[in-house]
Amino acid sequence: MIFILLLKFKKKVTKEVIDQLNQSRDASVKAGGKILGTYWTLGRYDTVTIVEAKDEKAYMKMVLGGDLELASYETMVAVTREEAVKMIG
Repeated sequence: MIFILLLKFKKKVTKEVIDQLNQSRDASVKAGGKILGTYWTLGRYDTVTIVEAKDEKAYMKMVLGGDLELASYETMVAVTREEAVKMIG
């Protein structure tokens, strides 16, 4: 399954905050997820990360293992365009 993780920093971004985020990212990978890409963005969210996980429970295990004091998160489930078109019929 593909998940889109939208992140908004709660604190000023410093080297220490980046180090903490990297530790959370490493823990997520160890929990069984695969980071497909991370992008820093302008607008409502500061970063967008594309994650692959076996299922919702595996994804939740990844995210809940992170430091929730650093940032607020929102997640969307994604399917490829091809999969969506097949569902239409």
